[in-house]
Amino acid sequence: MSPQQQRLRDELIAKRIAAAKTNVVKAVFPFTTNHHETLFGGQALSWMDETAFIAATRFSRKSLVTVSSDKVDFNHPIPEGSIVELVAEIVHVGRTSIKVEVNIFVEDMYRDGVKQAITGVFSFVAIGEDKKPVPVLDGFDEETGLSTK
Repeated sequence: MSPQQQRLRDELIAKRIAAAKTNVVKAVFPFTTNHHETLFGGQALSWMDETAFIAATRFSRKSLVTVSSDKVDFNHPIPEGSIVELVAEIVHVGRTSIKVEVNIFVEDMYRDGVKQAITGVFSFVAIGEDKKPVPVLDGFDEETGLSTK
């Protein structure tokens, strides 16, 4: 790849990453909590995977499958009655794969202040109709960064 092609590819990736950032806000209701009246870890992982999937899809506009979740750190409990914001950002683009970091921030419904509670990285692979991996960046205009399909 020539330096010019590499520069265009890097610019395309930067445009796609900026457009893919995803924020999802949820309320923590009793049916999502455990016996400690905090957000059930499995529910948090489900929300994180879903938010990561949305960001990865916005980046690639391809069919994707989750292939792994890397280390997930539960740094702060999320009590029932909280508001959480999930923030997903693309952190790595491979030939057929995308890594997305997701952070969950928690805030009390009735007091100001936000704290990072959970962080993790999710990996996705783009697949074609035959369910085999395909390049994540095919089919984009290099100048606009928009899908050509």
